[in-house]
Amino acid sequence: MTRPGSLRQRITIVVMTTTFAALLLSATSLLIYELRSYRSAWIADLTTQADLISNSSVAALTFDDAPAAHENLALLSLRPQITAAAVYSARGKLFASYIAGSAGGTPLPAAPGPDGYRFDGDRLELFHAVEQRGERVGTVYIASQYDVSGRLRDYLAILVTVTAASLVLAAVIFGSLQSTLTQPILALSRAAREVIRRRDYGVKVKKTTDDELGELVDSFNDMLHDLDVEMGQRQKAEDALRAADRRKDEFLATLAHELRNPLAPIVTSVEVLRNPSAGAQAHERARELMTRQLRQMVRLIDDLLDVSRITTNKLELHREPFDLSSVVREAIEVTEPLLRENGHALTMSWPREAVWVDGDPTRLTQVFVNLLNNAAKYTPRGGRIDVVLGVDPDGAARVRVRDDGIGVDPTQQAGIFEMFMQVDRSLERERAGLGVGLSLARRLVELHGGSVDVSSAGVGRGSEFTVRLPRIAAPAQSPAPPDGVAPSQEQATAAGGLRILVADDNVDLATSMGDLLRAFGHSVRIVHDGQAALDAALADPPDVALFDIGMPRLSGYDLALRLRAEPSMQGMVMIAITGWGQEADRRRAREAGFDSHLVKPVEPDDLIALLRACKPRRAAVAAVP
Repeated sequence: MTRPGSLRQRITIVVMTTTFAALLLSATSLLIYELRSYRSAWIADLTTQADLISNSSVAALTFDDAPAAHENLALLSLRPQITAAAVYSARGKLFASYIAGSAGGTPLPAAPGPDGYRFDGDRLELFHAVEQRGERVGTVYIASQYDVSGRLRDYLAILVTVTAASLVLAAVIFGSLQSTLTQPILALSRAAREVIRRRDYGVKVKKTTDDELGELVDSFNDMLHDLDVEMGQRQKAEDALRAADRRKDEFLATLAHELRNPLAPIVTSVEVLRNPSAGAQAHERARELMTRQLRQMVRLIDDLLDVSRITTNKLELHREPFDLSSVVREAIEVTEPLLRENGHALTMSWPREAVWVDGDPTRLTQVFVNLLNNAAKYTPRGGRIDVVLGVDPDGAARVRVRDDGIGVDPTQQAGIFEMFMQVDRSLERERAGLGVGLSLARRLVELHGGSVDVSSAGVGRGSEFTVRLPRIAAPAQSPAPPDGVAPSQEQATAAGGLRILVADDNVDLATSMGDLLRAFGHSVRIVHDGQAALDAALADPPDVALFDIGMPRLSGYDLALRLRAEPSMQGMVMIAITGWGQEADRRRAREAGFDSHLVKPVEPDDLIALLRACKPRRAAVAAVP
């Protein structure tokens, strides 16, 4: 039994309604067509009768033979539908007439009307010209009974009967076929309810036909399969997000720990320096300790900034051809203090020929420093670290960094290059790190078109990291030294004696930099905004200006442009000291008129090296005759 509102009932209603609408439209169209055809047939028939009468009445009108015209009209009695007819002379007078007996006293028009036909209720009238050799000699009039109402009733009766019979036949046929249509749909409905109730996307609907319904079943099953796969992937993604969130929390905790670690000895060293009774040796140790810890903090921050630049596609590589061994040697020199401190034995192996690559030497040095630092951190004191540079059979340059340290669990090797990944999460670990070094190394190598892989036999059995880079042919000549190399002692003048203007809204930084420069014998003025720097420079032009970029009232870029526009400032050396270190920032600084660009925190040696190349402007002016 079909329940109210069920799919079968709805389909039955739709089918019957559609069938009825189609039949009604067809019947209406046929009825309209039939009425138009009936009307056209009557008009054509009366026109033919008028032509016959017109042809037979020409002679009667010409010879004024009215009886002959009457005889011609009397022949219309054979057409019972014609109720009246008449022939009019050229002057419009009635010449002959005919009125059917059934028409009774049907009046004839007193004069002929315009040629053509007209309907008057159920009466059709027609006026037709009688012509001879193109000259009108009279007019024929015919009136007919146009029984459209009876015709319409007959057709309506036929159409109603046919429509009713068609609906009954359609209902019988659909009743026998509807199970074929509804069964697959009902099966889909039951499967959908099961999916919603049990969250089981493995449910399948049996395919019973190969038509569109069969395709619908296939599509539904494919959709469930895709949903099953997608839900599995979503579950994995949610697990990965939870793991990433956990690593993020661990990273933040580690970051706080790693930043507090150097801050603690720095605070202690500051107290030592403030105590005069500590002695010169203690003061020197405190300064060395502060320098070492500050460099550690700068390295951590630089790693984080580099990861951010890579993630946002803002890291720019400065490519040039170079011997890969030079970069590896430089990385070893950078990490040598740490290796020596831990008592690690380092062995190196180099090929006889140079291994040339095209890349950014600074960034690749950073890669190998991170790998060596990683090996040093996770190798026990007195362990062994091997660095092997070679060439793969396919011609790629290869660098291997092996150690006999704590190793990597096979289950963790796949994710060791992920951001914030920590192999050792125990509180007893000696060196933590932020978990960004290996991720940064892999991304930098990939930017060079290379790859980084790790292999380990397991926990406690050491690790091996392999870097592969595309190799190039040796260049025709060695590349020129990169720009920005500090001048040699022979090229530079002795330090001291410069008049320096320092502008930075960071009061502590400006003050400490002023103290450092004064310790080297320079005369220093300090201001804390761009407008004050402009006024001070115009009032007393300095030899060297150290300007921050982001300052109130006037930015460092605008300040440099204003000063370079002054003739008296042409010989002044301007150095940008800023936290913005992208290549675009350096380019904008050059365009504004800065001679050099240093990134905070500035290494004092780098700043002093730049100042050694500067000469006092007053000496240069005095030398002009």
